[in-house]
Amino acid sequence: MLSELRDWFGFGNKGEFQASSGRDHGSGDHGHTHGVIDPSITTTERGIWAIKWSFVILAITSALQLAVVYMSSSIALLADTIHNVADATTAIPLWIAFVLVRRPPTKVFNYGLGRVEDLAGILIVAIILFSAVFAGYEAIDRLLHPHSIIYLGWVAVAGVIGFLGNEIVAVFRIKVGREIQSAALIADGYHARTDGLTSLAVVLGAAGVWAGFPLADPIIGLLITVTIFGIVWQSAKSVMVRALDGVEPVIVDEIQHAAEHVKGIKIVSARARWIGHRLHTDVAIAVDDKLPVGAGIKLAEQLRGELLGHISALRTATVTFASPEGASPFELAPLAHAPHHAPDPFVVNSKIARGELAIVDTPDGERFRLSLSKAVRGLQATVIIGRADGEEKLPLKIRQDSSSYESSFAPAEPHEFAAKLMLKSKTQTVMLAFEMKEPKGHRH
Repeated sequence: MLSELRDWFGFGNKGEFQASSGRDHGSGDHGHTHGVIDPSITTTERGIWAIKWSFVILAITSALQLAVVYMSSSIALLADTIHNVADATTAIPLWIAFVLVRRPPTKVFNYGLGRVEDLAGILIVAIILFSAVFAGYEAIDRLLHPHSIIYLGWVAVAGVIGFLGNEIVAVFRIKVGREIQSAALIADGYHARTDGLTSLAVVLGAAGVWAGFPLADPIIGLLITVTIFGIVWQSAKSVMVRALDGVEPVIVDEIQHAAEHVKGIKIVSARARWIGHRLHTDVAIAVDDKLPVGAGIKLAEQLRGELLGHISALRTATVTFASPEGASPFELAPLAHAPHHAPDPFVVNSKIARGELAIVDTPDGERFRLSLSKAVRGLQATVIIGRADGEEKLPLKIRQDSSSYESSFAPAEPHEFAAKLMLKSKTQTVMLAFEMKEPKGHRH
């Protein structure tokens, strides 16, 4: 029972986003904010469709509640209605952006009108703040000047409607989120489920008034108002950071990582900004001075392809060449090909071989390397990775030092999978199962 309850709120295994079949791109923490749409949702038609229908459902829920607020004068229901309106209006800046972003750039607006989404986000946060202040004022006034509410039964029904509306949205977002493999949409679904409990608090307030405690309604209203102020604070930070060209640090880290996949780039600097729900980045690279111009351009194109492959929300990637002399550490940081993104190594312990299997960075790129402390003569090794489209086999060839084996190719991204290490000697074959998991915060 406890396990099912944890799953329902998103704290169990059923609520986890399974990254084995895909990854979210181009975003940091997925919070429940208003006025900002996570780009991992808007990169698919299915995600946009989910946001639109969530808006419709919550808009209908809010309209029904508002009618009961007008009849009953319930402060708790007023606060909950404002809360649901805040959730519904999340989709408004998305729609505005999708209408205006289609307009071609002009000599005045060279990057188009994607910034309108930021303006809409600021406006929405301001409206929610005003509504929260109004609800708080009404709740305090009702505490100081008690006033009976009527139609308690309808108030309770409206609270249940609020719960059901949020629950429908929760199920809908979680289902679609799992279909499109969007951790952000799944998280929004579980937040909607939690918001539904706020609506049930309205039912509790109505029951308190019915039991002879008239202050139960404004007290519940005040508690919900505090929740709305929390939403305003979190959303205002997200909206203002985005409006001031702020990006999540993980995005810059991912740009740096993408550059590490391109052999020949010695130094890279990166700047990124959001214009609406699309990311634009400027990257400066330093290459060998002796490299022909055509080869340098080819490296830049290769880097651009890696960037677009790593960050799905990326719209444009401008790559320029720069000299490392005289640059500040922030602007140009050397690429230390350290496996900061590599999974923890797998310890190999069998009768025919002992050692460690890891994904390492080499001058030729990432490779599987089996470092041995003990092994039988004539050992053969192969890594077999289970993928959704079939097995990926990477034979490991012995290196010149004769104490380690290495693959000729890099394992495909993402580096998070279940696999087997097949070890063969003249007399026996050993299969060792293992898993690779990337460090927390790394994305593909």
